[in-house]
Amino acid sequence: MSVQPEPTPVTAGSSSALGTASATPAEPALVPPPPRTPGWRGSRPWAVVRALRPRQWVKNVLVLAAPLAAGEVFHWAVLRPTIVAFLLFCVCASGVYLVNDSIDVEEDRRHPRKRFRPIAAGLVPRPLAVGLALVLFAFALTTAALATRPALAGVLGAYVVIQLAYCLFLKNQPVIDLAVVASGFLLRGIAGGVAAGLLLSQWFLLVAAFGSLFMVAGKRYSELIVVGDEAATRKTLREYSASYLRFVWSLSAGVACTAYSLWAFEMAETQDDVPWATISIAPFVLAILRYARDVDKGAAGAPEEIVMHDRVLLVLGALWVLTVGVGVFSA
Repeated sequence: MSVQPEPTPVTAGSSSALGTASATPAEPALVPPPPRTPGWRGSRPWAVVRALRPRQWVKNVLVLAAPLAAGEVFHWAVLRPTIVAFLLFCVCASGVYLVNDSIDVEEDRRHPRKRFRPIAAGLVPRPLAVGLALVLFAFALTTAALATRPALAGVLGAYVVIQLAYCLFLKNQPVIDLAVVASGFLLRGIAGGVAAGLLLSQWFLLVAAFGSLFMVAGKRYSELIVVGDEAATRKTLREYSASYLRFVWSLSAGVACTAYSLWAFEMAETQDDVPWATISIAPFVLAILRYARDVDKGAAGAPEEIVMHDRVLLVLGALWVLTVGVGVFSA
């Protein structure tokens, strides 16, 4: 009695009796959506809340930067419109997240982490997400024009238009995509000054612009290091090398530190006793270097998580706020 050989299993990319294998590499396969969570955490209302990404609203604290730098933040006439600007930026940013996740739903399903987003997981229908985004945009722009200054509505409108253009086509343009994402942080900083009617310093704008570019390039670098072969989930990652992104965030950090130092020296000239503004350079630069360490490790994919979980970085940030605050309010 002879023993028959076991049949060879046919897999994707192997030849069979019915055809030959293709040598063309396949796109990353769709990852099955995660199972629904039982209870209220698996409900649609909670999924909508998650789709608004409230954890990322911490970025909008940058709205307070201009009033703080001007030393006017504790005046109610400045604080009230600044708080309104913060809340409206949260509304606009959430609308942008809804549109972005609706457009990127197929790519997000190929990503090991983004597939858990409510729209990619099928918990929030795309039509509902887009409709809610339009309502949020209309509410934010109308409230900005009526409750503060029309100029704030202009800043919010520019943010929405630029970010929607990014979601639709600019995110696939190398270098431009870095500038567009960085502009979102810059516009947050401008919004606080515009809402309160404050004159923005040229040094403030330079620090905000290049500090934003530093964080964005670091985020892309971390994505490139962590995602690796799955870079197809973000097309522009194919256009960048690790060395190029290192160059971008190194250059940006250098310009941001230089511009901040020039602002601090200028502020110190108005201080008679202790040059607190000059002293604030030390924690500022150390915080940049500490964050750069996280970038270099590929651990800066979510900047808000790094800031909230790095205790040393939090201490440096607190020291910087203390020294620069004393310097500004004692001038």
